[in-house]
Amino acid sequence: MRDGKEIICNYVASQEDLHQKYGGVIPELACRRHIDSLPSLFRKSLCCTSEEIDLIAVTKGPGLIGALLVGLNFAKGLSLSLGKPLVGINHVEAHLYAVLMEHSPVFPALGVVISGGHTALVKVQGVGNYQLIGQTQDDAIGEAFDKVAKILHLPYPGGPQIEKLAQQGDPHSYRFKCGQVKGRPFDLSYSGLKTAVLYTVKGQNASKEAPFLIHDHQKADIAAAFQYAAFSTLVEKIQLAAKHYRCHSIILGGGVSQNRYLRTLLEKTSDVPVFWPPSGLSLDNAAMIAGLGFHTFLQKGADTLDLEPLTRIPFMNVPKENYEKSPSAASLAIAVEPECLRGT
Repeated sequence: MRDGKEIICNYVASQEDLHQKYGGVIPELACRRHIDSLPSLFRKSLCCTSEEIDLIAVTKGPGLIGALLVGLNFAKGLSLSLGKPLVGINHVEAHLYAVLMEHSPVFPALGVVISGGHTALVKVQGVGNYQLIGQTQDDAIGEAFDKVAKILHLPYPGGPQIEKLAQQGDPHSYRFKCGQVKGRPFDLSYSGLKTAVLYTVKGQNASKEAPFLIHDHQKADIAAAFQYAAFSTLVEKIQLAAKHYRCHSIILGGGVSQNRYLRTLLEKTSDVPVFWPPSGLSLDNAAMIAGLGFHTFLQKGADTLDLEPLTRIPFMNVPKENYEKSPSAASLAIAVEPECLRGT
C-alpha cells in the first residue's frame, strides 16, 4: 500500500473450503492453515524491495487468539529482520477505513460495521476520531446469518446462502422480530431472532439436532422473513442514529455489507449519501490494515515488539482528537491480516 490509499498488491488466502463442512470456523484448523499459508502468500505479494518498505502493519485484534498470534509474530519477525517500524491495527476500525480508500464521505458520518463477529454503529469525525453509538448485545449480524443457515442445513458461510434462498421466498410470510435493548435505542440484538427461526423450523424449545417440522419449500419463506427482520431493524437503527447525530453520510464495512438486499433497502430509505467498501475489500483483507496503518503511524508512531494480540478491543479506545501531521514518514506499508478472525 502506498500513502494509505493506493493498493500495489493485495492477496487473500481463503479458508472457506476448510471450514465449510463444519458449518463455521474451527479455531485450531484456522490457525494451522495460517501457519501453512502465510509464508508463501507473503512471498507472492512482495512486489517491492525491502528498502522501499517504510512500515509494517498487522492486525492486533480483535479475533481468535491463535490466528492473531500467527500474524502478529510473523509481522514482528519482519520488523526485526528488516529494521522497519511496526504498528498494530484494530481490524474493526479498518473495516470502516476500507470505504475511505475509494470514497470521500462528508463528516461527521455514521459508520456501520457489520460482519461475522461485529455489529456496531459509530459516529465518525475522521480517521481515528470515533464515538460509539450502539452495538449488538449478543450475536453479531453475520453470526446470526451463519447460525440460521446451519439451522436450515445450508452451506457455510451462511450469508450468501440465505440471500440466494430468500430471493425465492416471501419476506412477510413469517413475523420474525429482533429483540430490543431497554433504554438503548441504538443497540441491537440478534440472538432472539435466531432462536425464533429455530423454534419455527424445529418446534418450541427444540434443539438444533431436532428434525424439521417444515417442508423444504418453506425454507425460502423463512430465509426471506429472517433476512427482512434482520435488515429492516438494522436500517431503522441506522436512519435513527444518522438523524439524531446529524450525520452527513453513511459508511459501511464488513462482509455483510455485500448483501444486495441490504444495499437496496438502505439506499431507498436514506436521506444522506451511502458509501460501500470497494469491491474485494468487504471481507477481512490486508489492504485495509496497511491503509489504516499509514494513518495510525502518522498519528501515534510505532508500536514496540512486545505488542500483544487482543481477542477483544474496546472500539472507542482511540482519542477523540485527530493529530494533523504531514504524511512524510510512511509512504509504503505492508500488512498481515488473518482472514478468519471471528469465533465460532
